[in-house]
Formats: sequence, C-alpha cells, structure tokens
Amino acid sequence: MSDHETRTRGPGPHELGMLRGGPRGAVTVAVLGLHLRGLVEAGRPGTLRRAAAFPAPDHPLEKAVRVGLYRPAGISELPTRAAVRLALARMREDLVADGLLRSGLPGPTRRGRRHLTALRARHPLPPAPDGLTDEEMLLAVALHGGRALTALAPHFTRASGLDGRGTLADEGRFPFGRGTDLRRTFGAEQGQASEGGGHGCGGGGGGGGGD
Repeated sequence: MSDHETRTRGPGPHELGMLRGGPRGAVTVAVLGLHLRGLVEAGRPGTLRRAAAFPAPDHPLEKAVRVGLYRPAGISELPTRAAVRLALARMREDLVADGLLRSGLPGPTRRGRRHLTALRARHPLPPAPDGLTDEEMLLAVALHGGRALTALAPHFTRASGLDGRGTLADEGRFPFGRGTDLRRTFGAEQGQASEGGGHGCGGGGGGGGGD
C-alpha cells in the first residue's frame, strides 16, 4: 500500500495507533503486523528481532521497523532508530495535515478524538483472536492498546515486552559502551601508566606486544 493510497482511504491501523498512543502506539501496531506474517519474533526476553525475510512488509512504518531491527531492540528503543523515527515523523505530518493530530503538541485534535470514539463504538474489544483477520487484529490493537494485545497475542506480547517498556537489547553486554575498541582503551591506559613513571609496566620505549 502506497502513502497516497493510505491517505485517500483514511487512517488505517498504524495511523490510528499513533492517534491513540503516539509513536509507541503506531510502532506496536507495526510490530504486531510484522509478527502475524512471520517477519518479526521475540528475541531475548523483552526484545524483538527479525525473523523471515519474506514476504516484504507493505506499510511504510512496517518497512521502517524491519530496517530498524538491523539488530534486536526493545519496544521502548525501537522508535528511536533512525529509519523508524523518520517514518513516524512522516506519518505525524500526514495526520496533522488531515486535522487529526495537533501541530506541536502531543495528542489528537477534537476531530481525531471523535474519530477514535466512533471507531471504538463500532469495533469493541474482541475477547480472543478466533475468527479475526490480521487487519481486524491490528485495528483492535490500534483502538484498544494493551488490553487488545493481551487478549489477541498474549504469548508474543509477554515474550517481546510489548506490554511494558521491554528491555534494552544491549543491556549488560557492553560495559564499556557500544563500539568501544577495548584494545585501544587498554592501550591508552597502559600508555598513561608508562608516561607517569613506569609503574609496574617497565619503562623504556619498547612496548611490546600484542594481544
């Protein structure tokens, strides 16, 4: 589905997710859409990761989420990934232009709130996923948030952390910071010790060795 088709049809589940729950709401709908087609799965507890490569995502935000999962992420950090952030900004611009989101302020306009209320009245919270299409499941999550996630995809919701903040994918794994070259760090410390008088490292310039 192209951006133009999305605009002419009116807001779909991803856009409604943003109206109701902001960027996190929109990304949650995208994640569930990808999961229902086998493209995203739960990774380490509280994180998400890519699964199969096909079929390709259809919605622009789902495409961005797939790109953003170049490495695993928790649901709270995924909206900060560059591709996802850009897709969310474009979606927000469209919703502001359509008079559904306020410009410069969080939350929907009065028109946007009325639209959500009317849709919730027509689409009450389903108790289970039985008989629902993928699109109907996404719409339920867009309109009802966490309650719909728990009712429709309880195992995935718990395993991936969608029902909370999730966890940071790299938490505890890079104590010196992501991307730090440990040999450079320790080499710098060794050099400082040598300059300070050779405490315990043997002074003279040879430097030996490797690791």
